[in-house]
Amino acid sequence: MPEVLTNAAEFTVSEIAQAVKRTVEDEFGHVRVRGEISGFRGQHSSGHAYFTLKDDAASIDAVIWKGSYGRLAFKPAEGLEVIATGRLTTFPRSSKYQIVIEQIEPAGAGALMALLEERRKKLLAEGLFARERKRPLPYLPRVIGVITSPTGAVIRDILHRLDDRFPSHVLVWPVRVQGETCAPEVVNAIEGFNAFLPNGPIPRPDILIVARGGGSIEDLWGFNEEAVVRAVAASGIPVISAVGHETDTTLIDYASDMRAPTPTAAAEAAVPVRAELIAYVDDQGSRQRQAARRSLLSLKDRLRAASAGLPRPADLIATQRQSLDMAGTRLSGGLRHFVQDRRLAFSRLAGAIQPRLVRQRHAELLSRIDNLDHRALAGLHKTTERARLTFDPRAARLMGSVGQALERKRTQFVRLAPRLSPQPLRAELRQLRGQLGPLTQRLAQTPDRITVERRQKLGQLEKLLKTLSYRSVLARGYALVQDETGDVISSASGLKPGDAIKLTFADGEVGANVAGAPAQKRKAPRSPSDDGSQESLF
Repeated sequence: MPEVLTNAAEFTVSEIAQAVKRTVEDEFGHVRVRGEISGFRGQHSSGHAYFTLKDDAASIDAVIWKGSYGRLAFKPAEGLEVIATGRLTTFPRSSKYQIVIEQIEPAGAGALMALLEERRKKLLAEGLFARERKRPLPYLPRVIGVITSPTGAVIRDILHRLDDRFPSHVLVWPVRVQGETCAPEVVNAIEGFNAFLPNGPIPRPDILIVARGGGSIEDLWGFNEEAVVRAVAASGIPVISAVGHETDTTLIDYASDMRAPTPTAAAEAAVPVRAELIAYVDDQGSRQRQAARRSLLSLKDRLRAASAGLPRPADLIATQRQSLDMAGTRLSGGLRHFVQDRRLAFSRLAGAIQPRLVRQRHAELLSRIDNLDHRALAGLHKTTERARLTFDPRAARLMGSVGQALERKRTQFVRLAPRLSPQPLRAELRQLRGQLGPLTQRLAQTPDRITVERRQKLGQLEKLLKTLSYRSVLARGYALVQDETGDVISSASGLKPGDAIKLTFADGEVGANVAGAPAQKRKAPRSPSDDGSQESLF
């Protein structure tokens, strides 16, 4: 085949790709493309985001680099119609062109509302809007934290309203309330207030107010961001949301503990009216004092009525007092009679315990013991003699019987000797001797046993004699007084000065002479019991 000659220049694939790339970038260096997001699966592990923009006739690949994605005020979502701003370029490796997006915004309010509703349903399913999570607001907060723009009219309205109702300590955390940095600044403010220590150098707020004025949905979009909603739901401090006017609604209104229609209404919900509170406290104090006064008056009337129905104290104790007087009168007479009875009983016993009667009783017992001693000895001799007279003939008969038995046994042995061996006879003889031995031993021990029993009984009688003997009385410090003839002197009237007497003590006798006349017996003093006093008992 003949070679075709041409003067056309030759290019490599890379040169063509680079030329196309430069041409596209130069021609479409800044474009705005409107389309629906398709194939969006979130950020790649590298941080970049890849998806497709399409309409009803065509589609174009799109990419958002990691650095640009973090600066986006509006994040892409699947199925959302957006307007993307960026530049066109090509990807030479696959001969495709794509748009590198630097900014993205929803294409109209309808798209924003659809995204807002989708996000609301997602957060609702997670339970961030549940009523059980909402906490009651403190009745009288000491410190109020306000998150808003420091230059707008919102902060002035809030401060003015707080001063009118109840002046409080206000901490303002300045943030941008719209734009790309609105959401992260609000999140940082909420988390910063929650990080304050309760007793730190900066007081920790008791309540937070997130506020801004009204605006379009695009202007309020920062308060619909998911990060802001999660920060409000996770706040440890109760939050009041006051974003926009009464008809404006954002997602933090659902997550906050209370939604206020305006910033001024948020200030009114945060604190009560000081004047009304003072009036309420005064009214409650007045009502409390009146109630206490009425209660005291009622109790006083009841006490007066109850006291009117009670008997007099004197009447309550009159009967007991009379009984006590009668008992006291009977007690005096009873004590006198008791003392007299005891005195008569003692006087009757005094005659029975005179020394002369004691000595006479002692002599009688001593004579009785002597008689018993003699009788015991005589009875012992008689019993021993009677036993001897009884046992001697029996012993003689026993010896004769033993001799006769031995003789009978010997005769039998003589008769049986030719037929018996000596061994059984010796065994029987030993058996008889064994039976005779205990009988002889018991017979010999009987007199000794009887003698021991009699001696034990005699020892017991001797101990009784010592117990009843007057010498045991002398051992306790008493003395026996006798005259020269040995008679016992029991009365001082029987002695004259110079009479010789003998004093017997426990360890011996002493002679003595009477030195003076006996003392005259004085009249017994009047018993204290004669006056009816209870002291007679002592």
